[in-house]
Amino acid sequence: MGKKKADKKGKGKEKTALKTEKKAERKAKKELAKKGEDDIETLIAQFHAKDQEKTKYVEEKCDPPSERSNMTLTPHPDKEELIMFGGEFLTGSKMYMYNDLFFYNIKKNEWTKVTAPNAPPPRSSHQAVALRQHGGQLWIFGGEFASPTQSQFYHYKELWVYHIKNKYWERINSPGGPSSRSGHRMVQCKKLLIVFGGFHDNTRDYKYFNDIYAFNVENYTWTKLDVSGTPPAPRSGCIMAAMPDSYRVTVYGGYSKEKVKRDVDKGTTHVDMTTLMPEGKVKDDTIPAKWKWVNAKQSGARPSPRCGLSCAVAPGNRAFCFGGVFDEEEDEEQLEGKFFNELYLLDMEKNRWYLVNLRGKRESTEKKKRRRKKEDGAENEDGMEEEMEDFEDEEEEDGGGDEAMEVTTEKVGNMNIEGAEDTEMSEGATNTLFDDGVFQVKIGPALGSTSGEGTGEGGQAVQVFQPHARMGALMAVKNGVLFLYGGMFERGDKQFTFKDFYSLDLNKMEEWNVLIENDESKLVWDDSGSSDEEMEACGGEDEEEESSDDDDDIDDILEGCEVPNKNDEETMEEYFERTKDFWIEQSKKYFENEEMRVTTRTVTKFAKEMCAEYVKR
Repeated sequence: MGKKKADKKGKGKEKTALKTEKKAERKAKKELAKKGEDDIETLIAQFHAKDQEKTKYVEEKCDPPSERSNMTLTPHPDKEELIMFGGEFLTGSKMYMYNDLFFYNIKKNEWTKVTAPNAPPPRSSHQAVALRQHGGQLWIFGGEFASPTQSQFYHYKELWVYHIKNKYWERINSPGGPSSRSGHRMVQCKKLLIVFGGFHDNTRDYKYFNDIYAFNVENYTWTKLDVSGTPPAPRSGCIMAAMPDSYRVTVYGGYSKEKVKRDVDKGTTHVDMTTLMPEGKVKDDTIPAKWKWVNAKQSGARPSPRCGLSCAVAPGNRAFCFGGVFDEEEDEEQLEGKFFNELYLLDMEKNRWYLVNLRGKRESTEKKKRRRKKEDGAENEDGMEEEMEDFEDEEEEDGGGDEAMEVTTEKVGNMNIEGAEDTEMSEGATNTLFDDGVFQVKIGPALGSTSGEGTGEGGQAVQVFQPHARMGALMAVKNGVLFLYGGMFERGDKQFTFKDFYSLDLNKMEEWNVLIENDESKLVWDDSGSSDEEMEACGGEDEEEESSDDDDDIDDILEGCEVPNKNDEETMEEYFERTKDFWIEQSKKYFENEEMRVTTRTVTKFAKEMCAEYVKR
């Protein structure tokens, strides 16, 4: 009898859950119909059908790519080129998704757009790796697709390869790979593509991953690695860097969140570092059979906590990292992001961090001679001798201003540098202790963005240009040059996507070269969708037909609530600002009841829409 009751109860729960799910689906379709948006599977199918019509290879010179973020920028395996694929662009009122493929010619400073048959659907937050084999290959895994209103998300688990020489896309059908996800990381370790972490979000629930997979690029097979030791906690958006000539991978930082209550999420910005390496000795041409996670002890000038930190691996087992953001909680409802524009160097062999300050452009000897001659008015031979003596004295003094400080000398890659003793992440003054005639490294605490000052000749401080603070910039190293493209920055409730482009000679480390200027006057953010005028006009001719349904919805949401009174002299904007906490609370409850995962910005926007609808009544 007991079992029968249990079975009936179980079936009752299943029916209730199924009924709730169907109800949610009907409501979601109704909301999509109001927005004029198809379901996300239909949207992706439409993109795919459109791409299937493109059966010919087309290559055309073009302007630099439009604004976008979360695409990939990958060094070409053979040529002096960079390869860009995918990305997204949020205007404030609409999300655009891309599957464009661009090639950037470094020497000519030219962009080429390539259209090839059987391209992957649009996506962002995917990963890309370029290999030399078979005439060059660009491998793409995972990513996400967002609907124009950002009310729907779809995560991919597909593996694609673009055959550079033969100029066509191929989808790889190999079982046993990672589940669908975005925000993961993928790097090359000899014959393997290593995939780690990421997250999946279906608006109602989310999950972060710390599993790790390897794809063999020779036999096209996936393997889920069974790794001993303590793995990194689940996360997305971390730094993952591999030493090119070994099976050693460094994982640092990242972000994750977990549900602590029904309506409360706790976010974590990770600052730990873990190394993946073979367990035991491995012969040169063999793939490790066993792996292990090893906790890495960090030293040097560690970055302050942040996520969205960009990374590119350079020769000498070095990784350069730029930017990032740390969310500072202003109150229970709002987070204010602190953005950074610091450049860090990580020695992956020693797990040691360096905060890099560029020295500025050095003036040539001939220019210095002409300038001094003009200033001094020297016309005789004695004057010239005095000038050269002064010049030689200054050359001897250059970089010698820190002799009184105790320093340790070590080697990073092929560079000799000087640095202070180890420091942990902390607040306080930093020590600038290095000048080897190549570039300058600052060892010490990292406090937000750098000042933009470098050290010129004679130890004099000079102003050195630095790109704007940002998160999610794209970085790539090709032939000793570091490239930095785009990224995202927030100002208040506005989110701006950059399309600027820079290069930095890693052999000189003097200054950033501007390839595409950041014109802030042309940054795009359209928040008209949340304005009072927009909400009053958005109904158009159908407003009267939908008003009764909207009234019913608001009555349901506000049932049992004591709505704050509106003063006659108040505008809707003033009323909303005064009663903002109440409306945001009702908005949060609505999405919780509907079991929908949405951003804070969406919660606030819906709160304002409810308030406006209530006032109109």
